[in-house]
Amino acid sequence: MATTKAGPEPGTGGVASPGTKPKPEPGTSCIDPQGFNRTCAAIEAGSSVLVLAEAGMTGNFPALVRQHFADEMQIATAVYKGSGKLFFQTIAEQLDIPTTEPKLDKDGEAVGEKAMTMDALKDEIAGNVGSNTLLILPEAKRLTTGIRYWLEDLMVAGAKLCCFAAVNPCKDIFLEMLEIELDLPSDADIREVMATEAQRQGLSLSNSRLAELQPLAGRNPMLARKVVKSERLGLNRRGKPEHTQYVVIMPVIIACLMAFGIVRFIGLGTSNQAMYIFGGTALVSGMTLKQLGTVRGARKRLGQ
Repeated sequence: MATTKAGPEPGTGGVASPGTKPKPEPGTSCIDPQGFNRTCAAIEAGSSVLVLAEAGMTGNFPALVRQHFADEMQIATAVYKGSGKLFFQTIAEQLDIPTTEPKLDKDGEAVGEKAMTMDALKDEIAGNVGSNTLLILPEAKRLTTGIRYWLEDLMVAGAKLCCFAAVNPCKDIFLEMLEIELDLPSDADIREVMATEAQRQGLSLSNSRLAELQPLAGRNPMLARKVVKSERLGLNRRGKPEHTQYVVIMPVIIACLMAFGIVRFIGLGTSNQAMYIFGGTALVSGMTLKQLGTVRGARKRLGQ
């Protein structure tokens, strides 16, 4: 079995002090502390986890999870970017698994080394993982069908996954994972992110201006930083938010359809032909639009 690599990969947030467990700090990382604790507890209990959050909300969450288990498990963090071989090679390198094999001549003698094929990498990784292995996949929606089936084999071997997505795909490996949804950061946390980004951009923003800009980003840290960058260049659109939060309007639609039905029955009971026709027409039209999908039950999350 390959040896454990201590500490996070370069550029993922630094190394925790010996003997300590990193904790997310509200207002600086905008990470939901309860969601972080639940995620770590689920992994420690031997379960794979699907963390649900809007695009841009996870921030350094994957790096914090990696730091938390750095001294206890074999850890690899990888994002699929179109090349399956590069994806598997990245995982193998972080788990200290060989990515080359002997190159043989016609007589079967080793004359050097050559890079493993993608299938060979998959088999090599699968043969070197176990209950002490954790794979962190920040962009679960990018995973191809073939990769997901391969990950399913790793889960059978005992490996644990920590995936991140805006919505649960509700298929194959994701059906076996525990689902943990992160809470949205507070308005104060978002304004702190904006203040930090403004300082980094060399921009001076008053508290009143931060309060005016904060609604443009909703409660998404990624959009908060974007709003500050746009403010620096004078590109902010007045009164037009970058993203509207997830709002369910299905109850309103159902109530309207019921109201049209009541109008129809009132027209029938009072022999009012106009009300009867209006209520029936509106009811049928509303149900038709709903079924065709023209009237949506809820706005999608950012990145969904």
